[in-house]
Amino acid sequence: MATKTANLYARIEPDVKKQAEDILSTLGIPVSNAINMFYKQIILQRGLPFEVKIPSGRLLDMSRMTEAELNESLEKGYQDVLAGRVQPASKVFADLEKELGI
Repeated sequence: MATKTANLYARIEPDVKKQAEDILSTLGIPVSNAINMFYKQIILQRGLPFEVKIPSGRLLDMSRMTEAELNESLEKGYQDVLAGRVQPASKVFADLEKELGI
């Protein structure tokens, strides 16, 4: 006997939809299966299966920055380098691995 299904209609930003579908396609997961998995996780977790909160710091998104904001951010980074307020990437990754127990 076939499992009954229900239709779901949702409005999604086109760019978000495309990016998510591209990732799911790469993983070999049909969108309907991903949505079904998401709903099952909501049931199992008795809420959203991930933390929802406002980030503590301002995240930089170059695609949403004006040219002036981008230049300001790049200049700040350059000044940090000149002032020695930087760490080698290897140290940063080593610290992360240590903190995460990897």
